[in-house]
Amino acid sequence: MSVSKVNYRPKKGGTRKTQPPKKGSKVNWLLMGFGLSAIASLSTAIGALLALSFTQTPLAQVNLTAEEEAVFNQEETLSYSSLNVPQLRRPINILVLGIKSLSTDIPDYPETNLGYHPLVNSFQGRSDSMMLLRLDPQKDEVTVLSIPRDTRTLVQGVGITKINDANAYGGASLAAESVSELLNGVQIDRYIRINVQGVEKLIDALGGVDFYVPKDMKYTDHSQRLYIDLQEGEQHLDGQKALQLLRFRYDALGDVGRVQRQQALIRALSEQALSPKTVLRIPEILGIIRSHIDTNLGTNELIAMAAFMGQKTRSDFQMVMLPGDFNQPEEGQLSYWLPNQRGITRVAQDIFGVQPDYFYASDDRDEAIAPSRVRVAIQTHDGDEETAQSVANRLIELGYNRVFISTIPYNEPIKETRIIAQGGNPSMAALLRSELGLGEVLVESTGILGTDVTIQVGSDWTTDNQPLTID
Repeated sequence: MSVSKVNYRPKKGGTRKTQPPKKGSKVNWLLMGFGLSAIASLSTAIGALLALSFTQTPLAQVNLTAEEEAVFNQEETLSYSSLNVPQLRRPINILVLGIKSLSTDIPDYPETNLGYHPLVNSFQGRSDSMMLLRLDPQKDEVTVLSIPRDTRTLVQGVGITKINDANAYGGASLAAESVSELLNGVQIDRYIRINVQGVEKLIDALGGVDFYVPKDMKYTDHSQRLYIDLQEGEQHLDGQKALQLLRFRYDALGDVGRVQRQQALIRALSEQALSPKTVLRIPEILGIIRSHIDTNLGTNELIAMAAFMGQKTRSDFQMVMLPGDFNQPEEGQLSYWLPNQRGITRVAQDIFGVQPDYFYASDDRDEAIAPSRVRVAIQTHDGDEETAQSVANRLIELGYNRVFISTIPYNEPIKETRIIAQGGNPSMAALLRSELGLGEVLVESTGILGTDVTIQVGSDWTTDNQPLTID
């Protein structure tokens, strides 16, 4: 059987408030992961959270109306141990929005003579990044569903539009309604909105992050004083450089590529944030959270979340992307991420426990685990074709007939091969690992789009088709 090469080239891609948001910068933010990492870091000193406030919602910047509060699930989220320590009693779904507000995004903002559009510490405007976080004490897992900002969906009172419009027209409650509707009625318990101005300080407070920048990134936008200049390679990113990484979207995959980089950076930052040395930075972290986060989470819920996330290891975190694809806009038309309803139904059912009101005539959920039906992409360092071909040959011998050698190299040097469940199915990736005899299974969307599993080959694989170590 021959192995084909594939070039992955994306296609180009009510009675609510009626005043539309002003058009600001097209640059998007993928920032919410840092808020999650900050919360996780507090797990090393849960008691310090009490310093925030003894009120039920210590970080609320916006008062919700009764109608807005009713959007969120009112079922009790906590139980208490014999020592009166709060803990999660059931799975909790938290909508996390990254907000970047320029002066042009704020209605009636005073005119400035600065010659550029300054950032504003506000939660108004479009949400430039969006995730639905699920903490599940029953499965003992943390799952992050990334929702591209350009996702085409229905926003009540607005119509069919991009999902990032929801926060601009109706705040966190309308955003939660829109996400729930998109995901077949998933109940959303709480929200967190993170303003961009605190992100740089937050990352610095966490001590920065060690990260492999996957490519050279250069971009300049004088209108908002955006200057991106990063070189490929392993480096320690401070807050400013991390923000440059997150703001960059000027490549073939656009916003979806940034979602992938976001997931990789979230994982790296979360692992470092759980270090005991974070304790020394708690006072600074608390100050940043208070100034730049708006949430309806209560103090006890924050404590319970911190304790739960603090007990998790790398393999307990799963990160998936909303199933979909790029549209093919004609000149002058908007580009969208088009949701795949069949894939969304599976995500809603498998991750969030939502049973669909209908079933597809043919559901190949069980059959998809068969090797002949699994789509596998192979990535190697610097596009090493010899190594990629040896992995492909091994997979073909094992009965995997849909194998592709990616033309997109994975340049980060890694010792242990990564078997990435790109489609969110860990059992499929685990089966591959068992048959190959090596590798680390990760559930995230950092691999090749359009595949079930992406194998990023590490130095534990040899070109004679034999792994160096077999468990």
